[in-house]
Amino acid sequence: MNLLEPVSIPDAETVMGWRRDFPILRESVHGKPLVYLDNAATTQKPASVIAAEQAYYEHDNANVHRGVHALSQRATDAYEGARTRIARFLHAAHEKEIVYTRGTTEAINLVAQSYARPRLEPGDEVLITAMEHHSNIVPWQLVCAQTGALLKVVPIEDDGALGLDAYERLLGARTRMVAIAHASNALGTVNPVARMIELAHARGVPVLIDGAQAIAHLPVDVAALGCDFYAFSGHKIYGPTGIGALYARSALLEAMPPWQGGGDMIRSVTFEKTEYNVIPWRFEAGTPNIAGAIGLAAALDYVSAIGLEVAQRHEADLLAYADAALRGMANVRMIGTAKEKLGIVSFVMENAHAHDIGTILDQCGVAVRTGHHCAMPVMDRYGVPATVRASFALYNTRSEVDALLDGLARVEEVFPL
Repeated sequence: MNLLEPVSIPDAETVMGWRRDFPILRESVHGKPLVYLDNAATTQKPASVIAAEQAYYEHDNANVHRGVHALSQRATDAYEGARTRIARFLHAAHEKEIVYTRGTTEAINLVAQSYARPRLEPGDEVLITAMEHHSNIVPWQLVCAQTGALLKVVPIEDDGALGLDAYERLLGARTRMVAIAHASNALGTVNPVARMIELAHARGVPVLIDGAQAIAHLPVDVAALGCDFYAFSGHKIYGPTGIGALYARSALLEAMPPWQGGGDMIRSVTFEKTEYNVIPWRFEAGTPNIAGAIGLAAALDYVSAIGLEVAQRHEADLLAYADAALRGMANVRMIGTAKEKLGIVSFVMENAHAHDIGTILDQCGVAVRTGHHCAMPVMDRYGVPATVRASFALYNTRSEVDALLDGLARVEEVFPL
C-alpha cells in the first residue's frame, strides 16, 4: 500500500473475503447465524493460524533448545523465528527484547516482581489510571503491599477520557513506575500514551504500557513511543490463547533478576549456585507454548497482510454506525464517549440488567460481553454494576450491528419501560 495515499474504508466484498478466513463465523447459535461482538474479550482465529499450529503438531512437534535431532531443531527455528516476527511487528530494536509470556497478565506481573519490586521502597509511588483492567491494578497492589510503596490513580473524566493535567500533577518526586493502558477494554478510550511517556521520562520514571486492547487495532511502534515495557496477548490479535509477549528495553532486562526458576532459564546448576541464562531466556522457565508462539507469528502475518490501518478504518466506521444508532435509543445510556476510541460500545439500559440483555441477545445469536469487564473501578466511577459491551473486529459488518439493534428491540419488548 502506498503510505502517501489516504486509507479508504474497505468495501463489503473485501470484508466478506476476510470473514471467509474465519471458520467459526460459519457457526450458528440457537438456530441463528453467529454474530460475534465480543472481540475485546478474545478474537476469533483465521484458518492460517489454526493451520500453523496444526502443522507444528503434525510435522515438527518436539521440545525447543534442548535437542540435536531434526524435529527439535525445526521446532526451535520456528519458535525463535516467531520471536523475531514479534520484534519486527512492534519495531523493537532486537528480538532479545521480546520475552514470551502467557499473555498480558503474566507480562505485567513479571515487570512488577522482577523490575519494580527490587527498586521500590516505603513511600515510593506507582502511578496507574482509573480505567485500568484488573491485570494492571492487582499486580501493583501486590508489589506495593510487599514494599510499602503507594498506589496512585489518575482520574478519568465523565466521557471516559484521561485527565492529562491530573496525570502530570500526580507525577511526583516519589513516582517510581507508571503503568497505563494503551486503550481501555471497558470504555474503548485510547490514551495519549506518547505524551504520557514523554512526561514520565522527563522525570526519569519508566513506563509500562498495557497493550492488550490496542495491539489488534492500532499500529504499535515501541521505538517511536519510547516506552520501557509493552505487554500484549496473542488471543487479542487473532492468535492463540495462552501466549503473549513482553517488550522490554534490553538494558532493563539485563538488570532484572529472574522471576521464575526451572529449565531453560539457566546456564549451569549446582546445589551451591545457579548461573542464569542470558536475556530473554532467563525469564522463560520451563517448556514454553511452542505451538502458541508459532500461531501468534501466523496471526501477525495475517494482520500485516491486511494492514492495521485498513482494518482500523473499517472498525471506525462500525463504531460510528453503532454509536449513532445506540444514542438514538431513548432508554440507552452510553458509558465511555471519549473522542479517541477503539471499536467498543459500552452501555446500559434503564429497563433491564446487563446480564438479562446479554441473555436475550444470545438467543438472537448475538454474542456480547456483559458484566464489569475486569474493570470494577470503572463501573464504580459511573455508578453501574455492569455494562453491555459490543466490540468490533475486522470481520464484523454493519449488518451485524443491525442484528445487535434488533436484539435490543427484543429486549425492550421483554422489559418494557
